Amino acid sequence: MLRNPVLRGFEPDPSILRVGEDYYLATSTFEWYPGVRIHHSRDLVNWRCLGGVLDDKRLLDLQGVPDSGGIWAPGLSYADGLFHLVFTVVDTYGEGWKDVPNYLTTAPSIEGPWSDPVPLHARGFDTSFFTDEDGSSWLLNMRFDWRPGHETFAGIQLQRYDRAARRVTGEPRTIFRGTALGVTEGPHLYRRDGWYYLVTAEGGTGYEHQTTVARSRSIDGPYETDPAGPMLTSRHDPSLELQKAGHCSLVETQYGQWYAAHITARPYGERGRCVLGRETALQPVEWSEDGWPRIAGGIPAVEIPVPTLANAPVPEPPATDLFEGPRLGPEWSTLRRPAAPHWVSPAPGRLRIVGGQSAGSRRAPSLVARRVTDQHCVFETRMDFEPRTSDHLAGLTAYYNTRNWHYLHLTAGDHGSPLLRVLSCEAGRLTLHEPGIAVESGAPVVLGVEFDGPVLRFSYDIGDRVRQFPVELDATTVSDEAADEFQDGRVRTLGFTGAMLGLWVQDLDGSGVHADFAYATYRTGHS
Repeated sequence: MLRNPVLRGFEPDPSILRVGEDYYLATSTFEWYPGVRIHHSRDLVNWRCLGGVLDDKRLLDLQGVPDSGGIWAPGLSYADGLFHLVFTVVDTYGEGWKDVPNYLTTAPSIEGPWSDPVPLHARGFDTSFFTDEDGSSWLLNMRFDWRPGHETFAGIQLQRYDRAARRVTGEPRTIFRGTALGVTEGPHLYRRDGWYYLVTAEGGTGYEHQTTVARSRSIDGPYETDPAGPMLTSRHDPSLELQKAGHCSLVETQYGQWYAAHITARPYGERGRCVLGRETALQPVEWSEDGWPRIAGGIPAVEIPVPTLANAPVPEPPATDLFEGPRLGPEWSTLRRPAAPHWVSPAPGRLRIVGGQSAGSRRAPSLVARRVTDQHCVFETRMDFEPRTSDHLAGLTAYYNTRNWHYLHLTAGDHGSPLLRVLSCEAGRLTLHEPGIAVESGAPVVLGVEFDGPVLRFSYDIGDRVRQFPVELDATTVSDEAADEFQDGRVRTLGFTGAMLGLWVQDLDGSGVHADFAYATYRTGHS
């Protein structure tokens, strides 16, 4: 049996694609570089992360984007021997506005090189790309209407795209306004047996989430929805292990089987907080006698039969990264700026990170992090760092966004002596946990963190033995629900990502300090 989710941790908005015998999944990355993560499989069971596609500022600029802004819901497709990637960069989403420019980039190989992005439009987000049987190509997106008194999610739009000229042509048309549930977004279009099938997400991406299917004989409608109701949802059953199910994209295997890749989440308790963020799962799809794609029971299954594809295992990534390559491995991400030698440099036996701006910075933070994939996991590193003032900090963090994190770090006290401290930020409020632990100047320290369900514990070793920092912290501080903030009924901050574990360095006085990390070990399960 295949056990869901197939992509664990912060891996939302899956766009699935088959090219020959190869399957690809593209997921949203928001404020993290490289933008748009790609996973590859030959059997839909074993997936290998290839890393991100948009890995420099020529392709993507995330400087200044809000928490959970940046890359939303990419669309991956294939035509003319090229991979086509469409994506939205969300620069603004609060106070009733959304600045959402969309782009398209192409590459002859999934590993690039990727072309300079072509601007498309900024009318809405969740853009996808569809090439019809006659060779014509079309862009789809949800339409955002900013006007007070209007429905902000104003339906699904369709517009022709000229692949040769690399630009949109003609006027956009609204082809579907959704069901009464509303918040209609995430469109993907498919053609089968003379029908156009429009697959959309509705109800928002939380516990009311669902996938709605509509069809038409004409590409521009009218579209009728499946009379059986949503193809997939968890919203009627809080006891299901997989919640927030929706936002499907479909793929047909080379043997005629169909599967849906979809968002899901594994909360801590019924309708509880989701520390792992929104993850990606797969469900088999059957076609009804009257031609509708259906998922058994309309609910997400934790286990499904393994697809009838040749088993293609992939090597497990090592638990410990010694940073021996010239670049960061595909499991690592950097916050709001691409990894570049002037601030992050792997070398055999160490990763050097030059200090960046504060924990609240949206411009130049120095954070290298990886996804939390299990409710029980541990992360450890050994660090060399010589802080000279309290403006110098370096260590290990459990991170969600600029307003929600826990941080075990080395800094300097009032008299310049190094101190190991724990600092937490919850909804923007800082708490410095006592006591500070005195550390010998110039000595390396081993730092560790454990996620034990809803409890988070830090540990350290300053040369004699491993000790726990004497405070238990709330792991659900780094969850989607804790990150969601509203003020006077308006969105302040959204929580669309997931918990990360990272190596973090601040240089608040601009003196050029750096920290060296000898290794980083990540393991699932209890310590």
